Amino acid sequence: MNYYNSIIDTIGNTPLVKLNKVTKGIRGTILAKVEYFNPGNSVKDRIAIRMIEDAEARGVLKPGGTIIEGTSGNTGMGLALAAIGKGYKCIFTMADKQSQEKIDILRAVGAEVVVCPTNVAPDDPRSYYSVAKKLNRDIPNSLYPNQYDNLANTAAHYETTGPEIWRDTDGKITHFAAGVGTGGTICGTSKFLKEQNPNLISLGLDTYGSVFKKYKETGQFDEGEIYPYLTEGIGEDILPQNVDFSVIDFFEKVTDKDAAIMTRRLAREEGLFVGWSCGTAVHGALEWAKQHLTDDDVMVILLPDHGTRYLAKIYNDTWMKDHGFLEDRAFKTARDIVHNKSGQSQLTTIGVGVSVSQAIQILNRYGISQIPVTDENGHIVGSLTDSTVLNRLIDDPAVKDHPVSEVMDKPFKFVGLDNTIDALSSLIDRDNKALLVRDEREQVHIITQADLLAAMTS
Repeated sequence: MNYYNSIIDTIGNTPLVKLNKVTKGIRGTILAKVEYFNPGNSVKDRIAIRMIEDAEARGVLKPGGTIIEGTSGNTGMGLALAAIGKGYKCIFTMADKQSQEKIDILRAVGAEVVVCPTNVAPDDPRSYYSVAKKLNRDIPNSLYPNQYDNLANTAAHYETTGPEIWRDTDGKITHFAAGVGTGGTICGTSKFLKEQNPNLISLGLDTYGSVFKKYKETGQFDEGEIYPYLTEGIGEDILPQNVDFSVIDFFEKVTDKDAAIMTRRLAREEGLFVGWSCGTAVHGALEWAKQHLTDDDVMVILLPDHGTRYLAKIYNDTWMKDHGFLEDRAFKTARDIVHNKSGQSQLTTIGVGVSVSQAIQILNRYGISQIPVTDENGHIVGSLTDSTVLNRLIDDPAVKDHPVSEVMDKPFKFVGLDNTIDALSSLIDRDNKALLVRDEREQVHIITQADLLAAMTS
């Protein structure tokens, strides 16, 4: 008889499938590594079993223990399946931007799910990182695998994904492309493949609102790059230890909208019913391939998960229309506001050393109510509004001679170009009087309440 002893024995050996229609006009052979063939329908099954077995070997996870992890959903599913096979309990923390399907699926396989706010700093006690760590401290005989910094994540792909791709391409692969989140998938796979072929090119796919691309290219961790985005499972506002930039040659950024549209095309044109970040990987890889691939090249793009996680989002026409992602319903976005302001002068800023009285003169000169504050390197480090200045002057008139750095508020939030007006308006409040956005040329623009009102009434 031919059978497996448990479901976790079926992990790995996923197929390579040639892309035919979405690659039209692009040279070379482009293959997809379809990871939804894993039992938990995602690439994360590979790291889940590897992290648990590593913890068992080190004696930090004992029989009857509890596995606690912060996850966007897929790692949780892999850990839950492994826990069922090995007799552990599971508690998962998730950001509230994740799809309801992911939460429901985890609960269906017996896991407890704690939903945490998305728009808080990683070290905020409410973040899904912090909540997972606290649960681990409070619950005896528990394991916090920490897929972000647990190098068993990278090792799993070095030991399985890389060798599979090398074997199935008969060593002919020249380019490997994958989204970057925890970093384990692309770095473990790329490390193995580069050891076989030092000339192999590894391409990381990132999302707008994430820090990876700029950090790779400049070595600078720019908090100004961080802002809310919708795509799930890729991009980060931290630098996980599993991200080894030395094995990633290039990064390509992809918008939420482009990723969503490509994901739907993969289902409709290639028969690949995949998740949102798969659209990120394919769109970004193909944009890069248009300029660089030759006829003899073989590119493998890793598709992390299945489309069932996104039925209420990108596979729902109403949701797509409400977010301005379907062309038959025009929703104004930050891009439209920036375009309408393109004839105006560049963003006005003030330095941290400028006095409050000088700042008031600048606000009056340009007829503006708010202004970003920059440091000596031109990085945006704060903001100043007329209401803040007025309140401080009422309390202490001598403040007018103090530097702006002593009275400024936190920097305005950065947003993506494809954020719709309703999303933008929800981000402007008493504590955040304006928004910042970078256009395709990396120029920064400000979006104020007045800009939103103008866009809504034009």
